[in-house]
Amino acid sequence: MKKKYKKIRIDRLFLFLAILLLIIFLLIKGFSFIVKTASSLVSTNSTGYLGSIENKIQLYDMEFKEAIEVVRGTEITYNSRKVAQKDENDNVVDEYTKIIYDKKNYLIKEENIVLKLEESVQEKTLYVRTPATVYEDEKESTIKGHVTKGKVLEIIGFDKIDKEGNVNKYKIKTDKLEGFVYSKYLVKTEEEAKRYYDYKGNLQIHQNRGNRFGGGNAGTLDYYPYQKASFEDNVMPKEVRSLYLNAGVVGNVDAYIKIAKDSNINAFVVDIKDNTSPGYPANAMKKYSPTNYARAINTYEGYRKAIKKLKDAGFYVIGRITIFKDSYYVSDHPESAITSTSTNKPYKHNGSYWPSVFVRDVWEFNVALAIESVKEMGFHEIQFDYVRFPDRTGSIESQGLVNMKNNYNESKAQAIQAFLMYACDEIHAVNAYVSADVFGESANNYVAAYGQYWAAISNVVDIISGMPYPDHFSKGEYGLPVPWEQPYTLLNLWGKTVMSRQKEIETPAIVRTWIQAYNAIYSPNIVYDSTMIGNQIQGLYDAGLTGGYMTWNSGSSIDKYTSLKPAFRKDYLS
Repeated sequence: MKKKYKKIRIDRLFLFLAILLLIIFLLIKGFSFIVKTASSLVSTNSTGYLGSIENKIQLYDMEFKEAIEVVRGTEITYNSRKVAQKDENDNVVDEYTKIIYDKKNYLIKEENIVLKLEESVQEKTLYVRTPATVYEDEKESTIKGHVTKGKVLEIIGFDKIDKEGNVNKYKIKTDKLEGFVYSKYLVKTEEEAKRYYDYKGNLQIHQNRGNRFGGGNAGTLDYYPYQKASFEDNVMPKEVRSLYLNAGVVGNVDAYIKIAKDSNINAFVVDIKDNTSPGYPANAMKKYSPTNYARAINTYEGYRKAIKKLKDAGFYVIGRITIFKDSYYVSDHPESAITSTSTNKPYKHNGSYWPSVFVRDVWEFNVALAIESVKEMGFHEIQFDYVRFPDRTGSIESQGLVNMKNNYNESKAQAIQAFLMYACDEIHAVNAYVSADVFGESANNYVAAYGQYWAAISNVVDIISGMPYPDHFSKGEYGLPVPWEQPYTLLNLWGKTVMSRQKEIETPAIVRTWIQAYNAIYSPNIVYDSTMIGNQIQGLYDAGLTGGYMTWNSGSSIDKYTSLKPAFRKDYLS
């Protein structure tokens, strides 16, 4: 009997435990159901971001009416409970998600909520409106490649979103190329991408000019409005009256300040790098062109001290960089030079070697030098000279005697415009202006053989600086037997031609012109005194080119500048 009793007690114990486990299981399930039911009734809040293919997203008030627009990428708190919009028959017509933004409740479509900031930009593809540089990464100026007009790009990321909801740079992928492109050069449709901007019907004018001299077809260049720079902490004088200083005279800057203070001059153009005359041993030279670095004329500190003196004295200071005529750079990088097809060695043109405008590492070097000079030396503006291919090379090009290194199948004019876009994008980022020097010939209504076309360059840079030196004009030009004998008439006629070019685009640059501040080098060898200098300036101003002037005297002669004081003191605006 005892064994049977013991067996019964064990069976009861197992039954009790089974019942207990069942009760616990039911309690847990019941609690889970209650929590789940409560969660549906008392919704939870989570953190997310607003996402869209558009810059801004529509928010609605609690009565489903449009309230405000908020930029994508904005962080919000959202509620997991759906809010149904119903019609008069109590039928659901739409569903929204409740969010908290700026401490207020709003409604939004669920598809506009993303969990990660990088998901807030939802474009999948975009098209290239303007031929654009592809960067290695989102921060540096290193060039990865180039994308052409009309090209479709896969969007795989972005760098940052501005206060208007615009992306600064998209991370793109196409073919075998992956990198970053500025958003301002991209559009949403192929049709828009392939269209050329037509300002007041002027596109047909550009197209009709064609490609007469081998510099490129004017009709294939970009005339889309290009916003000019303006910096609160770097205000450009409305009229810039400037003396030129080569790198060799920087050590004597006090003497030039004295002349300027006594003659109404308010600015200086100072060489950062001229061909075989580097101004100072820049770190960019050390990295990209050791020969330029080793042969710098001034010390780093000596050069910086001189520029500081100019700025402290109240002058607007412009740094001049000669780009595509640089024998020292070619000695370091012969692979980047225009070369002879017979020897495969750099081609020497007019005693110098020329890095090709088509080659991107040349762009990188000069822009890196410009940025360093702004940051370390304090320049207000960077001026690029020799923004062109060598002149008078048509014959050797047609015979195939030179290799221009045209890796992207661009025209000369396209490459020049693309370089200036790249330079402006990077230099504007450090709050400095960009100017470009062009031959006086570029005021004519054609693309010059060396790739300069006034409208294309003026459309991009902040300041365009023609070089209409009177003694560079041929006898008979503009109907003048000896043009340099009549500087007022010549510069006035040239200036009016420039004004007509400026009207061919919507966003022309300021025109600030180089004037001849040396005696005529061709017979008759006229002395260019203060009267002749004043006549040049007055001719330009009377034509409407009132942005200022710069004195070209390659030797930066103190004696010459001193003798020209009467011309500089005159108020040409009045």
